[in-house]
Amino acid sequence: MLTPTRILRAQWTSTLHLPKSTFPARPNPASAPRYLARCTDELYAWQQSTRSLKPDSNFVLHDGPPYANGPLHIGHALNKITKDLICRFEVGQGKRVSYVPGWDCHGLPIELKALQAAKDPGARMSPVRVRKAARALAERTVKEQMAGFKAWGVMGDWSNAYRTMDKAFEMRQLKVFREMVVKGLIYRQFKPVYWSPSSGTALAEAELEYDENHESTAAFIRFPVEASKELQSEFPDITWHELDAVIWTTTPWTLPANTAIAVHNTMEYSVVQGPKSPRRFIIASPRVSYLGSILGVELEIVFSGILGSQIAGNMFYKNPLQGFSSQTQPIIHADFVSDSSGSGLVHMAPGHGMDDYNVCSQFGIQAFAPVDDNGRFTSAAFPDQPELLQGLSVQKEGTNAVLEYLEMEEKEYVLHTHVIKHKYPIDWRTKQPVIIRATEQWFANVDGIKSGAMQALEDVTFIPAVGRTRLESFVQGRSQWCISRQRSWGVPIPALYRMDTEKPDAVMDGPTIDHITKVIEQRGIDAWWTDPEDDPAWIPESLLGTYTRGKDTMDVWFDSGTSWTLLPQRDDGPIADVYFEGTDQHRGWFQSSLLTHVAHQVTPQEHTILPPYRTLITHGFTLDQDGRKMSKSLGNVISPDEIMSGTLLPPMKPRKNKDKNIKFSTTDFKPTYDGMGPDALRLWAASSDYTKDVVIGQPVLLGVNLALHKYRVTFKWLLGVLNLNIPGFSSTSFADFHEGLDDAPLTLADEIALYRLAQVSHEIHAHFAKYEFSRGIVALNKYIVHDLSAFYFETLKDRIYAGTIEDRASAQHVLGLLFHELCQILTPVCPILVEEVWDHVPERLRSDIEHPARIVWEPFEWELEAGEELRLEGQMKVLNAAHAAVKVAQEKARGEKKIGSGLECEVLMVLPDVNMEEFEKLELSNEDLADVFVVSRVSVVGEAGVKAAIGDRELLWRYEEEFQFGEEGPMAKVVVLPPIEHKCPRCWRFVAPQPEELCSRCEDAVEEDKEAEAP
Repeated sequence: MLTPTRILRAQWTSTLHLPKSTFPARPNPASAPRYLARCTDELYAWQQSTRSLKPDSNFVLHDGPPYANGPLHIGHALNKITKDLICRFEVGQGKRVSYVPGWDCHGLPIELKALQAAKDPGARMSPVRVRKAARALAERTVKEQMAGFKAWGVMGDWSNAYRTMDKAFEMRQLKVFREMVVKGLIYRQFKPVYWSPSSGTALAEAELEYDENHESTAAFIRFPVEASKELQSEFPDITWHELDAVIWTTTPWTLPANTAIAVHNTMEYSVVQGPKSPRRFIIASPRVSYLGSILGVELEIVFSGILGSQIAGNMFYKNPLQGFSSQTQPIIHADFVSDSSGSGLVHMAPGHGMDDYNVCSQFGIQAFAPVDDNGRFTSAAFPDQPELLQGLSVQKEGTNAVLEYLEMEEKEYVLHTHVIKHKYPIDWRTKQPVIIRATEQWFANVDGIKSGAMQALEDVTFIPAVGRTRLESFVQGRSQWCISRQRSWGVPIPALYRMDTEKPDAVMDGPTIDHITKVIEQRGIDAWWTDPEDDPAWIPESLLGTYTRGKDTMDVWFDSGTSWTLLPQRDDGPIADVYFEGTDQHRGWFQSSLLTHVAHQVTPQEHTILPPYRTLITHGFTLDQDGRKMSKSLGNVISPDEIMSGTLLPPMKPRKNKDKNIKFSTTDFKPTYDGMGPDALRLWAASSDYTKDVVIGQPVLLGVNLALHKYRVTFKWLLGVLNLNIPGFSSTSFADFHEGLDDAPLTLADEIALYRLAQVSHEIHAHFAKYEFSRGIVALNKYIVHDLSAFYFETLKDRIYAGTIEDRASAQHVLGLLFHELCQILTPVCPILVEEVWDHVPERLRSDIEHPARIVWEPFEWELEAGEELRLEGQMKVLNAAHAAVKVAQEKARGEKKIGSGLECEVLMVLPDVNMEEFEKLELSNEDLADVFVVSRVSVVGEAGVKAAIGDRELLWRYEEEFQFGEEGPMAKVVVLPPIEHKCPRCWRFVAPQPEELCSRCEDAVEEDKEAEAP
């Protein structure tokens, strides 16, 4: 009596070799700290202690310090994780990596936040209290941010992290500053600088952003002019006492500071009849029609052909806003005057404009800026009636007050006003408009080091290449660097001011700074503010008179710009291999580091000037899925924690309860999320093309999560195969897989898998070596999905589950190599995953081999004999095309409920007769094809052999699909047919001679296993 079928199948199931692994489908949060410690602190310490100290073996990534002023955001994650990817890749190349994290702790953002937390206006807080509050905030923030960075799996020398507020850092910074003073690169001058009324301090260009749609009130203003006798005699037909010079300005609030009007020597000017007789206007001839259209009248040209060179120095006027104290002011030449806008005459306020200042200085015209630190008019703005303007904000009511006075009926100096939209600088911290205002400030002379800086950049590698143009343009366009700030929280500019003279004279030279730094060394930097103003300890004995300490602090870009002093000098080139920061740092840290480093090297003797960095890499900004910048007001801010916890993705569906008697309401379930931990955040960063702005949102994160799940599923299956105990063939280490590769009984699918592994490994390695991590991840994901999951793993399942001992051994051999290579590829990207995976590797395999993170990753090599590579390429081309056609035909069959598994069919591969000889050269056996297509049987015939191959079978169904066999010529096709033989109850292939009988291969495999198990 026959055993029932279901019992037979159960019996055969027990003979299958199904991979099993303890590796979980999802990460276990309880194990994360252990894995995190291994792949961060332990790995960093290991490579520091074991790797060579030779210069060519060292790799330094110098950390650009983030501000210690708030919680971590997604931009921090992109920055820090990409740096970590670079460092980990270099560790994998055998380098001894140095990465010392740092923090920028001084400056206005931290000071303002500390003041807000103290709930006390800064004006009422002493510098001592301000500094204490700011230091406490910075210390707390550094601690919080450091914990966050560590949680992301960022490895580094955390115990020696630098902070710009640390005493040692500040002393090195003061040393660099002293060098620049001694070399004559630091000077003090009353000149216009960018001034932020909202911050109450001067700003450098690097601290500006631009509002592209700022609205300003523009005005055409007339100034009555007088002409010299020479000019009057040259043009006797002009009535000079009724003539007005017309200027156009977008900053009417600067009119009280007007000290000159500029024309261009080569431009032609005309006298036109104004709308109200008898006044006449002088304007640039090309601007006559424009001014007429603005005023709504047709201006009659009374006289033309006057050159700017004839006007300059021969025409004068008075500023009506200076009243009785006004002096005669000249009309002068300026190169920047053009006829492309305005009237061709430019209002000059050297106290409120860089170009104005430079031109007026040549004529001995002093800068005048009647505006205070808060951006409000002083009494000097209108000395006759100070109350009209004093205390008014120049950017708000002050502008209107100036225009209202000039519009008074008896004056009518205002011809027209209108609102314009234009690009305008704003404070990058407060986002409020800035002004240009002349004040006494300390400057670094960039002109003195510009040529050296440009020379230093010649050998720097820029990623992306456009970064070179950007940084060079910033350096070339800069002549000075305003380094003084009127705030308390920072490193003091070590200047002394003599107070027993009419005007306080600043004293700052080498000996004075040496004396001051010694006191700071003894008392601490806070003593600069806490000690009594008349404390003589700060004054060198060589100075006679009464002195006080300055209150200005250094620009924070000077702080961070001297961070290179942390690094040991190198004889072979720049002290850092890589600087990596956001693209905004071309005008910030990249530039300040370059300038201070070059200034440090400036000597009278000619020598090679080195940059602080060998490679300079910039990344873009993070945007939401709609391409918008992230802000709290838009509600589109994404936290790194949300990515790690999975809460940005839809919640996981609750598992169904098998006990139907238990009823639950929807309120009984709390939503659970697919949290994949730090590796999810890291994979997102690695998948992002950082050379552009990076978009992040649910669609992007879904793709990241799917890829990470795919990695885990792949590793789980591979670990299951590696766990299989194969009698007589079990490898004792991964080294066995490498060493025995030449003798392994490989199938065609194995050969293709190894060939593709070598190709992809080299491709990914090449991308990673150029820090193109996103391209490497694209190649990896494509390989895992297409080459492994959809192709190779499908071909292996039958061999592993139901094949012979040799079948399983050869598969395990190839998969062992593949597994180890995947571990090495993913070590920089998902180090926690690799740690977890390695923990589940059978002990016998990792007993005598280093952890993947601790060996040099050299791309997998698989050398083929001459001609073999060409043959394999030809085989792959045909197989890929035919395989795709088989899948399409099978899907048609499934759609009509003809098959379920692909094993429920056989394939007839029909080639054009002209291609049969070419096919035979490929040496593709029917067995190889059946394995690759994952079908029960494959037959290859020419066009004339189709009928004979099918024979007299009555086909219940048949599906065909064409494919291209060669580069050109007639199409080949696959025919998917019902199998002619019976289903093997063990392997499920339709190759058994009778129902419920084993196929010959399974009979041999079962018998072989029995013999192997026998004592």
